[in-house]
Amino acid sequence: MIRKELALIVLTWVCGSDAAGAQSYPARPITITVTAAPGGVTDVVARAVGQRLSESWGQQVIIENKGGAAHVLGAQAVAKAAPDGYSLLAADSGAFVINPTLYGAGKLPYDAEKDFAPITGLVRIHQALLAHPSVPANNVRELIALAKSKPGELTYATAGIGSALHMNMLLFESMAGLKLLPVHYRGATPALADVIAGHVNLLCVSVSLAVPPFRAGQVKIFGIGSRERLDGASDIPTVAESGLPGFEANAWFGLFATAGTPRDIVMKINGEVAKLLADAQFRERFLAPQMFESMASSPEEFADFIRLETQKWGKLIHERKLSIER
Repeated sequence: MIRKELALIVLTWVCGSDAAGAQSYPARPITITVTAAPGGVTDVVARAVGQRLSESWGQQVIIENKGGAAHVLGAQAVAKAAPDGYSLLAADSGAFVINPTLYGAGKLPYDAEKDFAPITGLVRIHQALLAHPSVPANNVRELIALAKSKPGELTYATAGIGSALHMNMLLFESMAGLKLLPVHYRGATPALADVIAGHVNLLCVSVSLAVPPFRAGQVKIFGIGSRERLDGASDIPTVAESGLPGFEANAWFGLFATAGTPRDIVMKINGEVAKLLADAQFRERFLAPQMFESMASSPEEFADFIRLETQKWGKLIHERKLSIER
């Protein structure tokens, strides 16, 4: 009987401590580590989230940019942080669903599945398949036929091995049965610049970057890798309807805490981010102009999504025998 009473007391104390911790959280500044340089999608979304948390909770939210090494440095910092909710990570899909397979088991200084507590998805950005105007094709069907007639001759620009620009073009090759030639750059901006200049034939890049040069007549867009046509670009067909059914091209971004962070704190952060992404004014002024799609979800839904994405891209990486040595 005494043991049962002691166990009940301990359980009550633990549950009470978690609840009290969540109620008092945050009691000091929060740091959101961003796995990219300032100005990119990860950075601007993290700053919007940070501003919301700061306004709601009256605590400073510090944005710390730790780019480089294919998102590894930033992810490593949060993986090793105290699991108290004061060190968060804003990262793109590469850190969680590409790097573990691309680098191989045991090669990363973090475990994407064990070292983090998924909080929620943030935003998804769809990519457009575009080309220099000199490419003699006007839709996806014609592009596929052209590429099959010249295997390995058409070039496409990427933002580096394993980047969303690279992986989505590999998926396009795989689904269409093509062989294209990659040209790797250090980012999307120089990649797009060289397609506009005619040095590279093709590129799969975010719609917000693709549409302005398309409207200016500097590139042609064959299609957008979304399931349906997008508001703001409804005159541009999807890749699926233009010649490659089932194809989707996007990049996504999410928010994470260190594994072991109390559930109540994770849910408190999740709730605030969900309110932000559902706010009509925020959607109109921030999401819509950049054609960002909200990915607000429960931690469990987000974790399940990551597992499916890891399987999808891991299969493609193995098929193409891609790897990066550390």
